[in-house]
Amino acid sequence: MSVKSKSNKSNISKTKTVVICSSASFYKQVIEVAQILRKNGFKVVVPLTAGKMEKTGDFSVNTYKTWFGDGGKSYSRKTFLTKHHFKKIENGDVVLVLNYEKNGRPGYIGGAVLAEMAIGLHFGKKIYVLNDIDENVSYKEEIFGMLPIFLKGNVNNLKK
Repeated sequence: MSVKSKSNKSNISKTKTVVICSSASFYKQVIEVAQILRKNGFKVVVPLTAGKMEKTGDFSVNTYKTWFGDGGKSYSRKTFLTKHHFKKIENGDVVLVLNYEKNGRPGYIGGAVLAEMAIGLHFGKKIYVLNDIDENVSYKEEIFGMLPIFLKGNVNNLKK
């Protein structure tokens, strides 16, 4: 009696999990891009606060960055959010940085996103960056040293 396998592994294509990283100022765009990527067949993970913003419809960063209004007493919340997203990066397949213009700086990547990119690098994830970065940013060398793939402003350039 022979036993046949019910699944043919050669026909199974694993769906890539894209972990989106961005400044909280761009979380509305994060939700929009996540929807596009899901339609393109990706599994997408967004920061916790972006998901909360989507549910409430309140995309005001000041609503969620409570540590600014309480003299830093709730920085433990920031610590939790940072570690939680690092874990998502570890478990995901690729990192996608959404970097738009902020405070007059094109392709803004802040400190938290730079740290998330470094976590992605550490865990061997491909790193994609939506837009070119500001050529005058002081940590340009660190960004380029992570060998990101620039998508030239088009999220559809991210291929499965």
